[in-house]
Amino acid sequence: MFAAGVLPYYLHLLDRVAGAAHFEVLEHEARGLWSEISARLPGDLVPRLVREIPGAPAKTMLPPASR
Repeated sequence: MFAAGVLPYYLHLLDRVAGAAHFEVLEHEARGLWSEISARLPGDLVPRLVREIPGAPAKTMLPPASR
């Protein structure tokens, strides 16, 4: 994607809504994916790990898991 000029912005954990269960990834799995991505790519290509929280005005950034 970078070669096409696209920078990843979010690794996004979505609200639970009807019809979207097939997109759901558990938080610990998402953190594992994020850790693998961040170990392999330079910082500007690592997306932010965020969660949608119902009623919150914006996405909530999730801090990296402590090692």
